[in-house]
Amino acid sequence: MTYAIIETGGKQLRVEAGRFYDVDRLAVDEDGKVTLDKVLFVEHDGEVSLGQPLVEGATVEATVLSHLRGRKIIVYKMRPKKKTRKKQGHRQELTRLMIDAINLGGKTIVGESTTKQESSPKRTEPKDKAGASAEKAGAETDASKADS
Repeated sequence: MTYAIIETGGKQLRVEAGRFYDVDRLAVDEDGKVTLDKVLFVEHDGEVSLGQPLVEGATVEATVLSHLRGRKIIVYKMRPKKKTRKKQGHRQELTRLMIDAINLGGKTIVGESTTKQESSPKRTEPKDKAGASAEKAGAETDASKADS
């Protein structure tokens, strides 16, 4: 499994190619491409690349799926015995990113091209013999009923 730890919006996030994540709002249009270059850590097939603080030449490519707003958070302040109450709500502006590829040293180590090659077409298994013999037995009994 290949993953990277990136920094965006002052937060660190563990990302994998082919998944989507909600991050703080980015100033990019929907269906736009984003290259995140603040990569702190990359793990690929047991090999670890640890940055101090950033991994040299590592980038994460992503596509903006949509812009949305997070859940509403209620902030309620009250001073006891003073009849002072203040209620506020807040919804965080978010951007949903689909991670397309993780690059290390200018080379794509995992992304759309590599994940498509890994998937193989599914084979359909032939019916087991017990199921086929049961169908034949059922057909024979139907034929005997028709004769009588």
